[in-house]
Amino acid sequence: MEITDIKIFPVSEKRVKAYASVVFDDCFIVRDLKVIHGDSKLFVAMPSKKMKDGSYRDTVHPLNNATRQKIESSVLEAYEREISKEQSQ
Repeated sequence: MEITDIKIFPVSEKRVKAYASVVFDDCFIVRDLKVIHGDSKLFVAMPSKKMKDGSYRDTVHPLNNATRQKIESSVLEAYEREISKEQSQ
């Protein structure tokens, strides 16, 4: 499974810096990943749904750490490129 496209949508929220959509193998899209500014670094949060008890549950997520790291590094690289492009304009 390969990441074939990533779209970044920067926002001006306190902790959420952007939303992202990721396409796998040109045939499967996952929308609403979030680029979040954590306490010490940026990280990627998977799409989630608020439960009745007020907690959140990921609706889509990788099943292993290697896949999570691949998605996160690809999304963060795309985010940095998008921010650099916006700043140069």
